[in-house]
Amino acid sequence: MNADYVIVGAGSAGCAIAYRLSEAGHKVLVIEHGGSDAGPFIQMPGALSYPMNMPLYDWGYKSQPEPHLGGRELVTPRGKVIGGSSSINGMVYVRGHAGDYNHWAESGATGWSYADVLPYFKRMETWTPRGQGGDPDWRGKDGPLHVTRGPRDNPLHDAFVQAGEQAGYPVTEDYNGEQQEGFGPMEMTVYKGQRWSAANAYLKPALKRDNCELTRAFARRVVIEEGRAVGVEVERGGKIEVIRANREVILSASSINSPKLLMLSGIGPAAHLAEHGIEVVADRPGVGQNLQDHLEFYFQYASKQPITLYKYWNLLGKAWVGAQWLFTKTGLGASNQFESAAFIRSDKGVDYPDIQYHFLPIAVRYDGQAAAEGHGFQAHVGPMRSDSRGEITLASSDPKDAPKILFNYMSTEKDWEDFRKCIRLTREIFGQDAMKPFVKHEIQPGDALQSDEELNGFIREHVESAYHPCGTCKMGAVDDPMAVVDPECRVIGVDGLRVADSSIFPRITNGNLNGPSIMTGEKASDHILGRRLPSSNAQAWFNPNWETSQR
Repeated sequence: MNADYVIVGAGSAGCAIAYRLSEAGHKVLVIEHGGSDAGPFIQMPGALSYPMNMPLYDWGYKSQPEPHLGGRELVTPRGKVIGGSSSINGMVYVRGHAGDYNHWAESGATGWSYADVLPYFKRMETWTPRGQGGDPDWRGKDGPLHVTRGPRDNPLHDAFVQAGEQAGYPVTEDYNGEQQEGFGPMEMTVYKGQRWSAANAYLKPALKRDNCELTRAFARRVVIEEGRAVGVEVERGGKIEVIRANREVILSASSINSPKLLMLSGIGPAAHLAEHGIEVVADRPGVGQNLQDHLEFYFQYASKQPITLYKYWNLLGKAWVGAQWLFTKTGLGASNQFESAAFIRSDKGVDYPDIQYHFLPIAVRYDGQAAAEGHGFQAHVGPMRSDSRGEITLASSDPKDAPKILFNYMSTEKDWEDFRKCIRLTREIFGQDAMKPFVKHEIQPGDALQSDEELNGFIREHVESAYHPCGTCKMGAVDDPMAVVDPECRVIGVDGLRVADSSIFPRITNGNLNGPSIMTGEKASDHILGRRLPSSNAQAWFNPNWETSQR
């Protein structure tokens, strides 16, 4: 088996690359360990808590005991299915802030400033705002990825935005447009009531072409001969074989599995590879380092009015929602229910938002456990730019062994300050008049917890990953010892090998990572094809008073 380009991983970035390279006439082969994404658990947006917790679709990774969280091991879901994590995620669509990409460019990822990436965000999208405002000039009109908004017909969605406005924050019609900062409608990758994963948007159309092929196999390592990647060693049906790449191998296997594959192939920190008896091909100390994620907790309130989704949180209700979706692709099952959002700054002197809110009209956990209180609602909240850094390392030289994942969450004093600030700012927002008709009492953290120490105890026990791991194969300047890939996504020190997925992010972006990961695949495909979209001269909005006021 061989192709011009062999892509490891049919996830957010890999699907986009397969689509663009095959569109340009190249023979492409995609290797994916996971199976089909058919069936309602993945395709029905309202069922999002299921696939993330199913071993059939998830690699089942866990962090090492986190030293600053009392030794808790946090689950780290990654999609093991066509579409990768875009098939098991919450479908929230956030581009990230202009400031994120400008920071990338300043830190050595030249050509990845906001002006450079905005044209790719526009190329990948078809945006349908449902008549809820926003500026179409900032958005894409005919891309493969459909982005839309929920109906927002639960009065809680509007009350949340009004409360933010009453607390003195801006309102934004489109956080993915000119102005991210503020309260407004949330966007999702849903099309005609169906999850619009990277598989539905990119891979399935690409596979209709004669020059794009998908093979189910477990990638063991990249085969490197005389300093050049020439293929991928895979296991299929109990046999080990090599799939050859005539031009390049592209790793899009996730921020967990891409560094693992590089290390198994002899690319990584020399001493660590030697520990596991792996011959060093390229000593790249940055491989597996710089691991980042977003942590959040669920701020839960009991509702005075029985208007939340809790009324469907029983066998009959779920059956009704499921049946309505199955036959008509409409109703509550056609939305991820994250229909209002906010991005705010934690303090004066912070130049762009560093706190994100997802608002949900039910009090429930990601694993589908509803709050015992009955009717309630919640806001997921957490800081966006923690200074904590973790690492991915090998447990052994056996490709079958899961890598060791240590996020090193909450390792700085500032992390704790930022989280306490999140709690206090959120209480203030939910204390506004707009929420008065709905707020009965605070379920979690609970009014009793007020002091720094009490809040720290709550944070230690209750923060959860937002499942946004990234940064483990950092993109940067060729002379940066910690950079793994150059700004063309080429692995430094090896020919014919690129990495393109969230592992190459120099620093985590503001919000959910599926959008930026797909953009990375779109832009990487142009680097591979030796072409580039012209940069944009659109200027994103920064709060003019950021130096002197928090809102």
